[in-house]
Amino acid sequence: MLPVQRFNNFIEQNRLFSPSEPLLAAVSGGRDSVLLAHLLKQAGYTFGIAHCNFQLRGDEADREQDFTEELAKQLGVPFYTTNFDTQDYAAEKHISIQMAARELRYQWFEEIRASFGYSKIAVAHHQNDSVETILLNLTRGTGIAGMHGILPLNRKIVRPLLFLTREEIDEITAAENLKYVEDSSNASIKYARNKLRHDVIPKLKELNPQLEQTFKNNMAHFRDLELLLENNLKQLRKTLFTEGVGGIYINIKGLKALEPQRLLLFGLLSPYGFNQTAIDDIIACLDKHSGRTFESAGYVLLLDRDQLIISKRNVTTTEPVLIYENTHEVNFGNNKLTLLADDSSMIVKGNPMAFSADHAKLVYPLTLRHWQDGDSFYPLGMAGKKKLSDYFISEKIPLNQKSEIPVLVNGNGDIIWIAGMRPDERYKVTALTKKVIIFELYKLNL
Repeated sequence: MLPVQRFNNFIEQNRLFSPSEPLLAAVSGGRDSVLLAHLLKQAGYTFGIAHCNFQLRGDEADREQDFTEELAKQLGVPFYTTNFDTQDYAAEKHISIQMAARELRYQWFEEIRASFGYSKIAVAHHQNDSVETILLNLTRGTGIAGMHGILPLNRKIVRPLLFLTREEIDEITAAENLKYVEDSSNASIKYARNKLRHDVIPKLKELNPQLEQTFKNNMAHFRDLELLLENNLKQLRKTLFTEGVGGIYINIKGLKALEPQRLLLFGLLSPYGFNQTAIDDIIACLDKHSGRTFESAGYVLLLDRDQLIISKRNVTTTEPVLIYENTHEVNFGNNKLTLLADDSSMIVKGNPMAFSADHAKLVYPLTLRHWQDGDSFYPLGMAGKKKLSDYFISEKIPLNQKSEIPVLVNGNGDIIWIAGMRPDERYKVTALTKKVIIFELYKLNL
């Protein structure tokens, strides 16, 4: 007899889906997925069957495709199938055949789910699959998230057979005389998962015949610990993280007080793509090396005196922009600069985003660019010259923001204005000024 009650109980306990939700069942034609299809039918769920032919095993793969289509007809449910050029995809992406097959099937399952109005995608992983996943993760290296095994619910993916072991599935399919097809690649130990299945786990079961149950209990403990860690990290982000101009600011003093520091810092920074090696390097630099940067695929982390600053990677650079005498406005990165000439000696006051300059002192073309090493100017109100690098430090400008500040340069090489911050004393409007030019900077919402 099919374990329909246990099946329904597991679905309800883990809140996988409701009886009214239509499901897309991923069915390979093997024992596990065939049992999943029969259980869904017997329990009265509305579902369709999706099958992938990866074209890796010739006639055998075609027979599985035909078998699965016939199964869908017998059960009276919709059938969807597709063929993939898996080897070409793997070569193009420079990934393994197994990874290619995984990416292809889940992308396609999601397309079918969304196109035909299915709520979730049901796959036939069971307890032994979860044990193998943990052992693989341990072998390759993992954090606490890799210890909870396969989750029953992961966004749109549900796994309603996780309450069963492989042995139970074998017994049920034999007792119910359920027809299925055997994938010959499951017997090959050239794949890491199969080597664990055939060589390693039998040895472990000699030590503990109740291995699956032990792992099931351990998985529950690790999942609880993971949730505890996630709640702790959520609170730490509220305490240590501040959203600011140009990125996220993290208090270094608070990071130094973390305990255990390595675990918590990894939890805080891994969402931005920083791996454990990068975390170790960051920890080693917390007491020194201000100005050091670390990069992940999508972010840059800057060590800036008393804080870390995380900003999105800017893959484009802004080229200098030339400004001629008849120019009225220019765009520069996320900024727009407007120019307005006036025959009066009008002075803009109280607006750091605008500056009135003496037109007679300008040498065209002007240049709008980023700051450069060695730049200096005479800050308005001061008699002496100051390096821009020192000025930024005195103004407590984070290192990552320096490259975002436009610098307006005269045709003779003098800096006229640190746009949005401080003009140069030499170009201010005086009693002798006959014509003024007003520069105004606007931030663009790109």
